[in-house]
Amino acid sequence: MKITVLDGYTTNPGDLSWDELGRLGDLTVYDRTPRELTAERSAGSEILLTNKTVLDAEMLRSLPDLRYVGVMATGYNVIDTDEARRLGITVTNIPAYSTSSVAQLTFALMLELCFHVQRHSDSVMAGKWSDSPDFTFRDFPLTELSGLTLGIVGFGNIGRKVCEIATAFGMKVIATSPSRRDAPECSGFEWAETDELLSRSDIVSIHCPLTPETAGLINMNSLKLMKKSAFLINTSRGPIIVEQDLADALNEGIIAGAGLDVLASEPPAEDNPLLRAKNCIITPHIAWATLESRRRLMDQAVRNIQAYISGSPVNVVNR
Repeated sequence: MKITVLDGYTTNPGDLSWDELGRLGDLTVYDRTPRELTAERSAGSEILLTNKTVLDAEMLRSLPDLRYVGVMATGYNVIDTDEARRLGITVTNIPAYSTSSVAQLTFALMLELCFHVQRHSDSVMAGKWSDSPDFTFRDFPLTELSGLTLGIVGFGNIGRKVCEIATAFGMKVIATSPSRRDAPECSGFEWAETDELLSRSDIVSIHCPLTPETAGLINMNSLKLMKKSAFLINTSRGPIIVEQDLADALNEGIIAGAGLDVLASEPPAEDNPLLRAKNCIITPHIAWATLESRRRLMDQAVRNIQAYISGSPVNVVNR
């Protein structure tokens, strides 16, 4: 059985092993696969693994031997799942592997906006503390999380983990979700509609999937509902935010700051307006990428294939 990994580098740049996957079949791993080479590299494979390499309807139809696609991520919008179903191709994803890591970066961004740790460190290294007449100096305003209201847009595994951590910080939490199942047992937790959440929150953190309904959810109209002192965090998917609108809102003081791990196009174009926006922190889509998280991802990818081979596939997204 031929198994091909189309873009393995981001998952495993060399600090993990492909050996377990190799025991399941004749394995070939490519670091990256450009569109023009996808068909050639996929030819003859019964099993394909991809993270961001697109397998659209045309590509799937060109691969008659293909029976299984394993997406090495939670989001699977790179696959035409409807066409895969029509062709009898099983598509699986890997849910929940990065929950703790994404929640951790969510608070790293939040805390950077509140305490400006890197900026203050840069100031110290530039000699400002040495030149200070006082034992302390502050180049930027400092904000305490305790007592603030955190609005969570999307309340799946990651949103719930963020809620748990926020409660430990002494924050109040309000959340919105299409399915309001099992409200957490957190003091003061509330459900709210999106507009109410935006207007009440001191910090808004996005954790919903990218769907036709959520694309462009954060735009100038929604940003104007937020407090001028509010921060926006996005560790979900870039296209949920209209980037020019957010850049304008930051530059015009409509909101106070933003912390982003995702953008609409990755890597971003040099003229992306957010790269020059005021008080905007951007990290290069790293929330999922801790060693521990990637190890869980690879382990689950192997288990997914083992379950498929045994005739009882799990984490199927196109039944």
